[in-house]
Amino acid sequence: MSDLTGIEKLKLEDLLRMENGYILDFSNRSLTEFVLRSTHIDISDEKYNYDSGSKANRLRAFWNKESNYAVATLIFDMLLYWREQKKRGYSDITPEEEGLYGACLKISERLKQNTPVEHLNAIQANNDDKDFYLLAKLIREEIEKNQPEAALDRLHTFAVKYIRELCRKRNLEFDREEPLHSIFGKYVKYLVAQNLIQTQMTERILKSYIQLLDNFNYVRNNQSFAHDNPILNYHESILIFNNLSSLIKFIETVEHHIISRQQETAVDLESLHFLPR
Repeated sequence: MSDLTGIEKLKLEDLLRMENGYILDFSNRSLTEFVLRSTHIDISDEKYNYDSGSKANRLRAFWNKESNYAVATLIFDMLLYWREQKKRGYSDITPEEEGLYGACLKISERLKQNTPVEHLNAIQANNDDKDFYLLAKLIREEIEKNQPEAALDRLHTFAVKYIRELCRKRNLEFDREEPLHSIFGKYVKYLVAQNLIQTQMTERILKSYIQLLDNFNYVRNNQSFAHDNPILNYHESILIFNNLSSLIKFIETVEHHIISRQQETAVDLESLHFLPR
């Protein structure tokens, strides 16, 4: 459960307008969809059916039952949503609201500071494979329980599946027997060849991960639960998790850029059909 204080809950309830059982302009359906996108948790589940079962009470139950990380993630996303709704409604944010918003933002930041892995939400499946989705979920749960050393073998499996999927999407050939670092090397070459990297420093950082992933193969085989091994210590496990999650977070931004560029190209090609001949 999260360690939100009573005063923090009151501030959040005030900003999110929860006094009458509602949350901003969310319907039951849109709230369920929003929370699922934000945290991959189904807030319509019966375990969140607290008291009247209103949207506000479901959110209160979520705060009570879920981890600091999950609660911090949802709070942050709801704060962004609140600001966006203000803009779309052409409604000025009062100084009082701005102060309350800042206080709620600090609540989210405080909760996230209690999570040892900075970009834990980057550990997500990048395809529709249900087993891959479950694998990512189990890894995040181990981190939320502050047991990174127990998930190192799963993190390695995740990295292999994630990077293979990246190569499939970019039509990069690889052999299923190829080790993790070798497959990632092909992806880095693709990024460089497509001019998707702006600085030599970024290129060198990415290439340094090729060696790091090679070393991760050793950790997986000799210092994780993949075999009957003495397990790597907590602090080095956290270091590995933070490095991998930071890499994946960066790759997410690159992939979004690739998709945007492809969509722009498709639109340009489509417009050619409407030019006079």
